[in-house]
Amino acid sequence: MNPTVTARTGRLGVRRSTRRSATEGAARAGLAARGVIYLLVGLLALQIAFGDGKRQADRGGALAELSDKPFGAVLLWALAIGLVCMALWRLSEVLFGSVGPDGRKAKKRLLALARFVFYAFVAYSVMSFTVGSGSSGGGSGSSDKQSKDVTAKVLDMPAGQWIVGVAGAGIAVAGVWLAARAVMRSYRDEFKLGEMSPRMRRLVDVTGVGGGAARGLVFAAAGAFAVRAAVDYEPDKAKGLDDTLRSFAETPLGPWLLALVAVGLVLFGLFSFAMARWRRV
Repeated sequence: MNPTVTARTGRLGVRRSTRRSATEGAARAGLAARGVIYLLVGLLALQIAFGDGKRQADRGGALAELSDKPFGAVLLWALAIGLVCMALWRLSEVLFGSVGPDGRKAKKRLLALARFVFYAFVAYSVMSFTVGSGSSGGGSGSSDKQSKDVTAKVLDMPAGQWIVGVAGAGIAVAGVWLAARAVMRSYRDEFKLGEMSPRMRRLVDVTGVGGGAARGLVFAAAGAFAVRAAVDYEPDKAKGLDDTLRSFAETPLGPWLLALVAVGLVLFGLFSFAMARWRRV
């Protein structure tokens, strides 16, 4: 073989190996950061369920909780960097495709693009909070207020009711889809099951099914509230994460349903940690 071709092939292999290692590191850091947020939100929701919630059960509340801990600033920066890594990993899936036989198809790339946009926004909000030290100008405002403000602005646009309604329906459908995938244990296709002990696989199933179902239920409820806000043309009926979680306590099951959903979110946080360790990237 031509020495020039051999050298070029070797350099290409090194670049691919380096890119693969960087992508894997970013994915695992991002999944761990996601786990921290869900774990904290779930714990805050549990406190609300038992009448001891002093903070909102949303991303802002989770960040405020972290900021109060020893070395809080360091923890916030680590979380922000992890979420930036999450966004970059999703961007790499847009550019190069994801794991699996159909990872390069347009459908997978579009889904990765949506995830990239979402996590880029989340990373920006966390970095804004960190830089602003949690002040009101830090960009982390209440998820409830943000949802109402955005809904009000969109409703004032031409065809605003349709936009909000379709977006809400999309979120609700996505929630049902997430819950269904969790119950069917579709996540197993993404795990390195051969490297896990039988006990660990059982634990992953408990956290994956319970956590994924709770996460999907929250998404579906939030989407339903957005649809209701559009139909009634009342932006105040849109709910952020905190108000959505609190609404479960207003059902006939009362705080017990909220506690159940909160435990589910804690489980999803633990499931994210398992993904950070054993997910195929």
